[in-house]
Amino acid sequence: MKLRSNIKQQGVSLTGLIFVLAIVGVFAVLGLKVVPTVTEYLSIRKAIVSAKAAGTTPVEIRAAFDRQADVGYIDSISGKDLELVKNGDTFDISFAYQKKIPLVGPVSLLIDYEDSTAPRRLGKKKQVE
Repeated sequence: MKLRSNIKQQGVSLTGLIFVLAIVGVFAVLGLKVVPTVTEYLSIRKAIVSAKAAGTTPVEIRAAFDRQADVGYIDSISGKDLELVKNGDTFDISFAYQKKIPLVGPVSLLIDYEDSTAPRRLGKKKQVE
């Protein structure tokens, strides 16, 4: 004698659960590898604003950035990597760098970071070395 239920079963199968957990795991690992590079980028942004306020010459600005980089554990760029552009009495500071994050085997993630203290405007600027 078989008992049949007319109620359809609902829920997630074991295979479905494993698949969902694998997808969540991939995104979690990716996030854990990307977040440190984003925090370093934000530290660099703060450091260039601080360096701009601390110095009036390119040498002073680069030295101030290097001091901030030492305190903020910034390894991706140094003061010599900053681009300084004369803007009236002050300098606008910009930077650009790439961060390569190895994922699995030959697969890696490449992130381009760039920013500037200059307001966004059109036109050419004179770069100071």
